[in-house]
Amino acid sequence: MNVGICYAEADRQLWMRLEIPDGSTVEHAIQVSGVLKQFPEIDLKTQKVGIFGKIAKLDTLVQDGDRVEIYRQITADPNQVKRRRI
Repeated sequence: MNVGICYAEADRQLWMRLEIPDGSTVEHAIQVSGVLKQFPEIDLKTQKVGIFGKIAKLDTLVQDGDRVEIYRQITADPNQVKRRRI
């Protein structure tokens, strides 16, 4: 099946599509993608992951066409950022 993997930092992003076997998990898709080698700072033990913007567990099965996302920690309070723009 075909899935997408995405991860972004402030200065660089990764978006790729890859073929993985049916019955693969979110964690397997991330491992196979090679994103952990390109971004060694990713820690799947502490960072959240999701599928199409919804938080998912690493053992969640992916479906054909899913977009697996790796989320960074929030570094700024969204309410404070909004106040600065006003």
